[in-house]
Amino acid sequence: MELIVSFKANKYIVQDKAAGRQIYTIRKKGFGSTKYVLMDPSNYQLYSMTFFTSERKPTFIISHNDNSILHINCKSLFLDPTLSVTGRDIHGTVINYEIASKDHRNFDLIKEGAKVGHIRTNTTVNQELQYDMEIDNKFFDDYIPLFVLAVDLTFGDLNREIMH
Repeated sequence: MELIVSFKANKYIVQDKAAGRQIYTIRKKGFGSTKYVLMDPSNYQLYSMTFFTSERKPTFIISHNDNSILHINCKSLFLDPTLSVTGRDIHGTVINYEIASKDHRNFDLIKEGAKVGHIRTNTTVNQELQYDMEIDNKFFDDYIPLFVLAVDLTFGDLNREIMH
């Protein structure tokens, strides 16, 4: 599956690259909030993700129906930039991913040691960041676009500075 994630009018739009249609919206829960919600096209809330910045390295919690299911921890910001995803999905299946990069812009999505996808950071003509995500269909789940949000919230400002 190939997705395009872009920021428009205070929300992230997730599109299916092949079909060219919007499949999700990610928006902040409220002004000043650190909680984001992932919604389907009918605005039904699927998952939420809370962003914690009190630590030196950002952390995130993905929840479903207010139950914490996944934790995303930044293992390294500069040398081998990596986010670690651990927890259990809504079915109780153990989830372990690494979102790893060498350059803060191109990330491999690694599950149990095998590369199952990729997130590429691109720049639009308006000098905004846009993310192209490819993931093997058998590993895709509705919460996966939140991995792109975690990449943007962790490394996006650094990439924006590099662009200017």
